Amino acid sequence: MSNICMKRLLFTGRHDSVNLIYQLSGRRMSSSSSAASSSDDEVILNREGNKGIIILNRPKKLNALNISMVRKIYPQLRKWEMDNSMKMVIIKGTGEKAFCAGGDIKEIAQAGHGSPLGLEFFREEYRLNNQIGSMAIPYVALLNGIVMGGGVGLSVHGAYRVATEKAVFAMPETAIGFFPDVGGSHFLPRLPGKLGLFLALTGGRLHGRDLFKAGIATHFVCSDRLEELESDLLRMKDPDLKGIDSLLTRYQEQWEADYKKEFSLKQYIGRINSAFGAAESVEQIMENLSKDSSDWSKQQLEILKSASPTSLKVTFKALQQGSMMSLPDCLKMEYRIAHQMMHIPDFFEGVRAALIDKDKNPKWKPDRLEDVTEEQVNAYFSPSDPQFKELQL
Repeated sequence: MSNICMKRLLFTGRHDSVNLIYQLSGRRMSSSSSAASSSDDEVILNREGNKGIIILNRPKKLNALNISMVRKIYPQLRKWEMDNSMKMVIIKGTGEKAFCAGGDIKEIAQAGHGSPLGLEFFREEYRLNNQIGSMAIPYVALLNGIVMGGGVGLSVHGAYRVATEKAVFAMPETAIGFFPDVGGSHFLPRLPGKLGLFLALTGGRLHGRDLFKAGIATHFVCSDRLEELESDLLRMKDPDLKGIDSLLTRYQEQWEADYKKEFSLKQYIGRINSAFGAAESVEQIMENLSKDSSDWSKQQLEILKSASPTSLKVTFKALQQGSMMSLPDCLKMEYRIAHQMMHIPDFFEGVRAALIDKDKNPKWKPDRLEDVTEEQVNAYFSPSDPQFKELQL
């Protein structure tokens, strides 16, 4: 077995997750036999026979997703889906460090309050998420490196998500005054037990095989075999779901000893389900954690205390509602929430503190959970703005 795959994969808190988004990375991009885009483009769209290839190509921004990339990917996916000769779509990121570190939230925040950029981005991003979730063509995401926020939305709704030992998953939005969107209200409450709620509120990170163990990835493959796997996928003459799954499973079985190791959160699952599962509010979750004297529970409590109180309560309700809704309905709900978030200070303050001034000292308004009323939370789900238009999918 590769030494890379034998590396111990750990779970950590979410504070580093936001910072990861704007680290630098870079590597040589793999070549393709037929190029529909320039290698300098932010997203490269290629076709090889009856397969489409999407390459996220912003390595210096960890392949962070911006609106121009969304506007290229969405129509191409629709075009490929309407082409009866197309049999598979593969999406990957340039570089070793990231598949996609999320949406380019710094750009959105710097546009300022009331700017149409934020809402335009979310509207078009959520339409893309829905397109991926409804694809009739097999959609294969190769998850090597950071997979956060918008990067999760580009992958988790597709048929196949292949994680390597370098994959790092997180939805750290409550740390910046936002909420886990891109369909987070749909897939997170469907993870085992209360794992999804825990990840949504704390922004906790999962590494490598843990994405597979949690159900976020469908398969686990070692990174030093990823290019070979992609080549084998592209060599398939007439790929279908059964054939693709068989190929991915064969690659996964080569690392059976690694992917069959225990979930790194196994020892905490009881505490997660107890603290987060028996709670009817964020306040109750924090009370449950405070009654547990373990270092782990103390750490999670401190993480929750540092997050935006508004974001925590909105996220809690979004996952409650999303657990009973379809993906399209979840995305419509998230669009309503995002619209409201663009008109309050917490998102802009959170991005300022984490990514612009980097003082790590956001001033939330309100700054206490008890000051965020039920009426205020409900307003995020039913915008009163007469100019607001529902998301059309």
